[in-house]
Parts: sequence; C-alpha cells; structure tokens
Amino acid sequence: MRRFKNNSHLNSSNAPFVEELYAAYLKKPTSVSSEWQKYFQQLQSQDTEAPPDVDHQEIRDEFARINRDTRQPAAPLARMLSADAESKQIHVLQLINAYRFRGHQHAEFDPLHLNAKEHVPELELQHHSLSDLDLDMVFNTGSLMGPRQASLREILEILKQTYSGQIGVEYMHITDTEEKRWIQHRLESVCSTPKFSEAKQQRLLERVVAAGEFERYLHTRYVGQKRFSLEGAESLIPLMDELIQRAGGRHKVTEVVLGMAHRGRLNVLTNILGKAPNTLFMEFEGKVHSNGNGGSGDVKYHQGFSSDIQTESGIVHLALSFNPSHLEIIGPVVEGSTRARQNRRGDLSGSLVLPILVHGDAAFAGQGVVMETFQMSEARGYTTGGTVHIVVNNQIGFTTSNPLDARSTVYCTEVARMVQAPIFHVNGDDPEAVVFAAQLALDFRMRFQKDVVLDMVCYRRHGHSEADEPSATQPMMYKQIKAHPPVAQLYAESLVQKSGVDPHLVDQIKKEYREALEHGECVAPNIITGTFDKPYWVDWKPYLQANDFQQVDTSLSAEDVRRLMFKSCEVPEDISVHTQVSRIFKSRRQMAQGEIPMDWGFAETLAYASLLQSGFPVRISGQDCGRGTFFHRHAVVHDQKDGSAYIPLQFLSEEQAHFTIIDSLLSEEAVLAFEYGYSTAAPYSLVIWEAQFGDFANGAQVVIDQFISSGESKWGRLSGLVMFLPHGFDGQGPEHSSARLERYLQLCAEDNMQVIVPTVPAQIFHALRQQMLSNVRKPLVVMSPKSLLRHKYSVSALEDVCEGGFRAVIPEVDEIQAAQVNKVVLCSGKVYFDLLDARRERGINKVAIVRLERLYPFPQQELEQCLQHYPNAVDIVWCQEEPKNQGAWYYIQSLLLKMTKPNQTLQVTARPASASPAVGYYQKHIDQLHELINDALGLSEVQMVNTSNVKTSN
Repeated sequence: MRRFKNNSHLNSSNAPFVEELYAAYLKKPTSVSSEWQKYFQQLQSQDTEAPPDVDHQEIRDEFARINRDTRQPAAPLARMLSADAESKQIHVLQLINAYRFRGHQHAEFDPLHLNAKEHVPELELQHHSLSDLDLDMVFNTGSLMGPRQASLREILEILKQTYSGQIGVEYMHITDTEEKRWIQHRLESVCSTPKFSEAKQQRLLERVVAAGEFERYLHTRYVGQKRFSLEGAESLIPLMDELIQRAGGRHKVTEVVLGMAHRGRLNVLTNILGKAPNTLFMEFEGKVHSNGNGGSGDVKYHQGFSSDIQTESGIVHLALSFNPSHLEIIGPVVEGSTRARQNRRGDLSGSLVLPILVHGDAAFAGQGVVMETFQMSEARGYTTGGTVHIVVNNQIGFTTSNPLDARSTVYCTEVARMVQAPIFHVNGDDPEAVVFAAQLALDFRMRFQKDVVLDMVCYRRHGHSEADEPSATQPMMYKQIKAHPPVAQLYAESLVQKSGVDPHLVDQIKKEYREALEHGECVAPNIITGTFDKPYWVDWKPYLQANDFQQVDTSLSAEDVRRLMFKSCEVPEDISVHTQVSRIFKSRRQMAQGEIPMDWGFAETLAYASLLQSGFPVRISGQDCGRGTFFHRHAVVHDQKDGSAYIPLQFLSEEQAHFTIIDSLLSEEAVLAFEYGYSTAAPYSLVIWEAQFGDFANGAQVVIDQFISSGESKWGRLSGLVMFLPHGFDGQGPEHSSARLERYLQLCAEDNMQVIVPTVPAQIFHALRQQMLSNVRKPLVVMSPKSLLRHKYSVSALEDVCEGGFRAVIPEVDEIQAAQVNKVVLCSGKVYFDLLDARRERGINKVAIVRLERLYPFPQQELEQCLQHYPNAVDIVWCQEEPKNQGAWYYIQSLLLKMTKPNQTLQVTARPASASPAVGYYQKHIDQLHELINDALGLSEVQMVNTSNVKTSN
C-alpha cells in the first residue's frame, strides 16, 4: 500500500507532477523515463489495459481510503474502479491541461464575434478518450482549484468558465512553475469571474459612462475635429482607474509613468489625470500654446501631463509622457524615465515606480521597437521591475481590412511570449472582467517583477479619425459596430438584471458629468489640488532659467588630476588584469604625472571621475562601451582568471555619485530612446549613449528626429543627453565612416542642441564637464574619433585640463607669419591632421589651418576674431573629408559667405558628391584623400604630395 501511495498518479499530491510529466512527454517523448514513455504510449493508443506493475487490489484500497478521508459517497468512486478508470483519470488531467494551454482559443473575449472560433480538438472530450457517458463520473481534480474530486461535468464547467469565458489567458508558455501556479490559483479560485460589491460596480458604471459621455460631448461641440475617440473601448477608463488605485493602495506605489499613443489619449488626460476640460477646449479652439515656452508646440493628442492622485495608502504621482505620431517609440522612453525615477528613490526592485504602456493592436504587432523594449525588460542596465502593457485592441489598424494583412500570428500579442510574459485577453464590453484582469496583471507584475500584457479586445466606433468613413473599406465590421450598443448601456442593463440597480441611475450619472464638463470642472476623481511635500521632486527652475551655452569653469587642479586618475586605475591585487589593459593603466598614471601627453581615454575617464566626485551620477550605455569599441576606454576590468568584472570608477570614494556603464543589447532605437527618457527625468546625471559606429545611429533616427532635436520646441522637455558618434574616414567602407554629420546640422535651430567635432583629448574633457557644470540642458552630439584615439598629434598636455575650457575654434598651432598667409583653410575633425602632415612635409608657410570644434551653435564671433589675424588672406577654403553633398558644407556655406570680405573668395574641397557615404576600396579612399588635401593646400602638380608618404591612421 505504501508503494501505491508513493507512485500512483491517482494520489492527489502526485497529480500536478503527472500533468507536468505528460506535458514534457508531448513536447519530447525521450525527456521522460522509458517506463513513462511506455505508459503514455498506451494512453495515446487508447489501450485500456493497466500497466502490468499496478496492483488492482491496492487501487481499490486506496480509493476506499480516499472515500473515507474526503467523506464522498462510495458509489461514484466505485465506478472508477473499472479496468479503464486509471486511463480515464489521466485523460481528465490531460483535458485540464489542455484548457490551461488552449482554452483561450474558445474564449468569448471578442465583443463583435467577428471570427468563428477555431476548431481545437484538444478541448473536446473525444480527443481524450472521454464521452458524454463519462460526465457524471467522479475524478480526482489534480491541481485544479476547487474540490479534490468532482464529476467530469463539474470539471468541464469550471474549465470553460475559467479559461473560455470573458477572459482568455496565455500562460503555459512560462517555464517558472511558481508563476504558473500563481496564475492558476488566481484564475481557478474564482473561475475567472469576479464578485464586486455594489459600490464597486457603481464606480465602474460611473467610469464607463464618463468615458462615453466625454467623447459624445466633444463629438457635438467640435464636429469633424480629430480626437481619436475611445468609443468602443470605454472600459480603458475603469481599467486605468483600477490600476492606479490598486497600485497606490495595495502595493504602495508612489509614482506611475504612463505612455500611450493617440487612441483615447484625450479621454485619459481628462478622466484619469484630471486635465481641466477648459484647457482642453481651448486647445481644440487653437487658443493656447501647449508648452508655454514660445516653441512650436504640438497637437493636443500628443501632449503629456502630470498630476497627483489620492489612493487608499497615499498619493501617487502620475506622469503621462509626451508622444509623437511614431506610435510605439514612446515605450522605451517611458522605461528610461521610469528607471531614472526609480534610481532617484533608491527603488532597486521597481516596487515604488511603475511603468504602464498603452498600445494599439496593429502597432504592438508591427513595430520592431516593441520587441526591442521587451528584450530590454530584464536586462540589468534597463530593467524597471516589469511593465504593465495594455493593448487597446480595436481589431483593425489604420486602414487594414483584415488581421491577416497586419500580422502573421493568431494574436497581436505574440511578441510578448519571447520574455514569457503572461497574456490576459479580455472582452472590452465587460468592465468587470476588464478590471479583474487588470488586478491580475498588476498583482503579477508586483509579485514577480516581470512584464505582463492585458489585451483588451474591443472595437473602434469611428474611423481612424472622426473625419474618416470606415464603412467604405470595412463594410461588414462597421455594419456590426453601428448596431452594437455602447459599453455603458450594456453594463447598465446587466446591473439592472443582476443587482437590481435603478435603471434611471445612468441618466443621473450622465447629467452630472455633462454639467461638470460644461463648467470646465475637473471630472477625474481623487485628484490632489493642494500642496504637499514632494521629497523626490526635481526642481527644474535652474535649468529652465539658464542662459544658453554659458561658459563655466571646467578646469581641474593638477593635484585632483593625479588623485582621481590614480584611483581610476586602482585595481585590487587579487584581480588578474589583461596585459594590454595593465599597460594602458600604467600609461595613464604617467599622464597624470605629466610625464607623457594625455590621450583620449585618459581625458574621458578623468572627466567622469571628476564629475562623480562632485556628486553628478554618470550613466553610459552602448554596444561595447565598457571596453570601448576601439579598445580605448576600459572602464570595466575583466579578471582574466574567472571573468568577473571590476569597475574602478565605482570605488573612487564613499562620497562619490553612482557610476553605471552598460554594454547594451544590439539595439540602437530602443536603447537610445531609453537613454533619452532617462535624461529627461535626471537632469543632474550625465547620460551618454555611444554608437558602436556613428553610422549605426541611422537605426535610431526616429528618436533623434522626434525627441532629441525637437522635444524642447514641441513640448518644453529638456534633455542633456550626450551622443558619442564615432566619425572619421579611415578607409573602412560606407557603413563605418560617416556619422551623417549633415543630418544633425540640418536639425539644428533655435539653440536646440550642440554639435561638436573635438580633435584633442582636452576638448572632450572640458565638453563633458561643461555639460554638467552648466545649468543648460541641451543634447550634445559628439562626432567622436576612431583613429584619433591613438594618433600621434591628437594628444593634450596636463595644463590643458588644468586651465581653460572647451574651445569652439582652435587657431593655427604652427609658427607662421600671419602677414604672409594668403589662404586660410577651415576644417573640422580628423582631416585637420592630414592637412597638417601634408603642409609640414612640404614646408608650406602661406596657408593657415583653423579648426572648428563646434559647428552648432556656430561660433561666428570666435571665427571672425581668428580670421582677422590674416589680413592678406584672399582665399577662404572649407575642407572636409566627407563627400561634397554630405558633411558640413551645405550648412556652413552661407555662414562663411557672410564673413567673407569683398576681396576674398570662398572655396570648398571635398570628396566628389556621392550617393554612398564613403568608397569601399581602400586605394580609392587614399586617392580621394590626397586629392582633397592637395586641392585645399593649393599645391601644383610639381608640388603635389607623394601619396606614398602621406600617412593615414586606420
């Protein structure tokens, strides 16, 4: 009997084990023992013989014991003692498992019933060798919540109600057993059917009525204007309300960062965040500037907002991020902002600051940045402790007529399975089911610190915008929508039937809500309007009032240089350092003593160390940024014995600020968006994104265009983000030469950002310190070097960091008689050293070379002062290594013309105009370089530089 109890799958404690064993067998038969393989094969072949090692008398005895222990009638159990009882029991467990896996495919979560349910054999009795004749037979329920034994009819009813009702759940793809069991318990304990109090039901009714009435009010007051109505998805308002109240109440969350695109945004702003209707109405009428900073502003359904909401356990600060029309790009921006806010609070687990992202179905399935954002969700440099994703599933995209044209998956949410996020599909016409799913989603996120997806399946009553006529392309869908009652009407009718609610209550709620709108009153509940203590609030006033690009003292004493650099090169003795890294650290100590000139890695590390010691946190991310793509940084030391990492900049002193450096995932778009979001919430931190090659920023162009360059003008959002974009024509081909300088210069206006091309180490030292020591918070775009990282001329002396600051213009460095100069060559970047080499080799003394280290804002005053030293110069030449139609020429041409005197001519020398950024053949690259150098210096054919003598660094 003891042997039977320990091994029989009829024992209730073994049932979950058998279920998982069988699931493993179905995936890979050889993953289970040969005995279980044989047994499961017998079940699949519908062999009714019991395994030979089973003692039928022991089975009868065990059932008798179960019968006594559970006080169940003996007759039903006795019926299980037939020869095929054991087989049927296993099949019942299979059926339970099948509903957990695939019950969602028969769920009733589509309010329009647009598609016929897919035939799923695994959900049928016959597939499991069961029939209607077995419905009254009692079985062990295994791990199914509820009674230990129940009839098949009862089991089937529980399964259908739990997994194929108004909620369909995908969670069996999760490998963590605890997570799966948690979801099972929450669903099966109430059969996915919430039971809310009358007060709760009335609040839900008020919220869906408010959502619908808001849209109808705007529809009549502002006929034909775009508002991206929430009609058809009104349950989003009680959903958001529940998330915020439960987050602040049960889970004691103190801040929620929200990102969403257009659909329903105005409704959420008004009914959740408490934006004053009067302000919104003025925006409809075009009477206000949205950001109040004199910028360009933006349309009303892109606007952000913040407010404070009272919950049961305290106040929750709610921040809705500004969002462009590029849909899902707001996701990683929200994650970055969330991470910064969590760091501000010391919230390492993400339990205090919660990110919520609201998606559209077509965008969720179609935008690659969604996948990138999921991929970041548990990466250590980017995790925010899980995000609640809400899909407002209108079942249609912008103009798509069929989901088959919008995706290749059954659901729009398939991408979430990549991080094993549970997915709750819920009928948007059932506010109670929606709120129940919201509770599950939030509780799961808070319990497991993982992403979770709530797919609210609904519809869009109007077209993509209210001016569209959707029936022209969607006749069948919109015929059904026109006849479909609004959510509030359906819910009110159900409450009248189920709870005896007064049928006139809805009219009263509508009347009161309309009156509040008419008076312009706040219509969102629980909004805090008074003042209160905000310990983690960032005071933006110093940054908003700062003078543009004010020069500050960025020098450092020689004593501080030595102390900080020696600490930055200090590694514990028990760490085995790579020999090349050891040599680099040794050289840096010599540089700190002034024994040898400093290189780029020294100056950059010194800038970080000095800022950290002054209390400014530093965050750097990008592909290979810990080491540096070109082996120059080595901020992370890897132990050669065990591979562990040590970061010296984290151990400068006990008082220092935090230093974070992360080798990012292979993403540009999501990672850059994350860092931008981080910078907008942490003006006190130096935030840097480094591209592996500057060209790779192409993959993040939407972030640069929609946020970095225009965020201040559109929304008044400040960002001090720094972008390192390795740039320089070293013969490495079209995709490893140009950071597309011309694109950034084209985006420059209204002092929106800085673009610099530093050529010596001291320049990056001063630029980075200037970025933080000044109160100006503008993006800084750095055309950072590649070959110059170790160029013999690209060095600085110790005194260059101990005095002075960033120089926008660097004048001639050689001793040339100014009166003899008849030509001034202006340039930026690496080409300067090629020009300098060629001029020195040929002994030319009538050509001066001037470097522009900052291209925007253009240093007109500094350049004019420099040119005044050469009164006899008749030729002004702009020299660039980029093709003529790229680089800085078209930007700088008009600026230089204004400075050119009547007796002077302005010329350009560059590579030939090209469709490609650079040539792919090395010899052609060299030939072009020598040609443009000779043109710039005005060498005749006799004086031409021998191409074999001109060196370029690669």
